[in-house]
Amino acid sequence: MKRRTHLITCLLMGLVLVSCIRDEAPNAEADILTCIVPADILKRDPVIENNKVTLMVRADIDLKHQAPEFTLTPGATISPTSGTERDFTTPQYYTVTSEDGNWKKKYQVSYQIAGISTEYHFEEVRKVETDRYVYDVFYDTNKTTGDVIDWASGNSGFAITGVGTEDPASFPTSSLEDGKEGKGVRLETKSTGDFGTRFGMPIAAGNLFMGTFDMLSALTNALKATRLGMPFEHVPTYLKGYYKYKAGETFEEKGKPVPDKKDTWDVYAIFYEVTDKVRYLDGTIVEDNYTHPNLVSVALLDDKDRKETDEWTEFYIPFVMKSGKTIDREKLKAGGYNVSIVFSSSREGNYFRGAPGSTLLIDEVELIYAADN
Repeated sequence: MKRRTHLITCLLMGLVLVSCIRDEAPNAEADILTCIVPADILKRDPVIENNKVTLMVRADIDLKHQAPEFTLTPGATISPTSGTERDFTTPQYYTVTSEDGNWKKKYQVSYQIAGISTEYHFEEVRKVETDRYVYDVFYDTNKTTGDVIDWASGNSGFAITGVGTEDPASFPTSSLEDGKEGKGVRLETKSTGDFGTRFGMPIAAGNLFMGTFDMLSALTNALKATRLGMPFEHVPTYLKGYYKYKAGETFEEKGKPVPDKKDTWDVYAIFYEVTDKVRYLDGTIVEDNYTHPNLVSVALLDDKDRKETDEWTEFYIPFVMKSGKTIDREKLKAGGYNVSIVFSSSREGNYFRGAPGSTLLIDEVELIYAADN
């Protein structure tokens, strides 16, 4: 009798499980998760954003015959089909449809062979808009090829706090109308409200950097969320630009005022070798005092130059080679080294320490490099 009861129970559980699987709602997401191309054509890992995939590739590949493959959110489909050969001398577009068929997302996929520019005027800005908030994204366009490279910031992470509004200036990183020449960048340390406080992240420094911002890491390890670096085929020697800075009134740590401590700003640049094991460096290099073994040279702002000023003031920072480092010229030419420039309105903002209201204005930045041999 016990055996029969046990059998009936197992059968009932099996029927319930099958019913649950059968009744599970189809997936409503329509995202590209990964993009796969031959590794030997890439200068850096594919950059996948909300509606754009950027592939930075060697100059000698045949752009007319490329067939990228994609993995998607479960159940989603893509058109044209993953692996279809297409002409990428201009960006191509793909449409991803969710499993339930109710959602579609259009992705631009581009292959970029040109290097990044070395003069940054911050005139090019586009807006990310929803019915709840609007924030700015800075980008540079290569005038010869039309390739577009985005600057990264933590604005997308700040958006989930609910503090940002339809005014882009409510976000930590926004466009400045009256820069030194034309537009510039406004970086302001902001309170993250109740949401940020609950996660131990009571402030968000305004930041701007070359690289990408990883939203998946933002709430668990903010330092790892800042993935630094873009391929650079020259040896950088100096970083220059102009700034204004005003510290906020009250420095805070863990949301509590710190008496007699004043906020300050930061700018630094890194140049590093890319290897199979190290595809990029992240914000933890600051925590490690810029000692990562892949670092080739760094440009660090001297403490005496961290001044408050309401006049446009030049900074001029040399890149200093790490001891024992050499540069492989062939690897350099092939895109095997990355560079990144980082700006922050609070020097300790990556640890969520700083003064709300600290404001750094930046404009007319140039990355100077040595003549190629």
